[in-house]
Amino acid sequence: MEDYTVMTMANLTKRENEIAELFAWGAAKKDVANILFISERTVENHARTIYEKVGCNKVNELSAWWFCTHFNISFELSPLKRKAMVIAMLLLILPQLFINNEDVVRVFRLRPATTGICRVSRRKSESDTAAFETV
Repeated sequence: MEDYTVMTMANLTKRENEIAELFAWGAAKKDVANILFISERTVENHARTIYEKVGCNKVNELSAWWFCTHFNISFELSPLKRKAMVIAMLLLILPQLFINNEDVVRVFRLRPATTGICRVSRRKSESDTAAFETV
């Protein structure tokens, strides 16, 4: 329960809110730095303080925290509500898988490409060496 109070009571500065929002929408540190015209090191420092204030360790957790706090979603969902949310999300995603069949990303392993060295050898002929010797 202690983590829940830390996560909801985070008082972020205006800049930290901007950075947290960009992280929540999937921006990388380099993207955040370019958008806000600051260095990547500054973004890393802000991210570290945001993680401490919010009480999370990963950008995924920060993203979940940001969406929950900005869209008034409770952190403590009952198991029934969680299952309802999962079903709702699946109902949104599954039709897309069947409708746009060619756009679905399929994950599979390809055989690693084999590389070999091809050596071409030539026979020395008399004409090859004759050109150098006649100088």
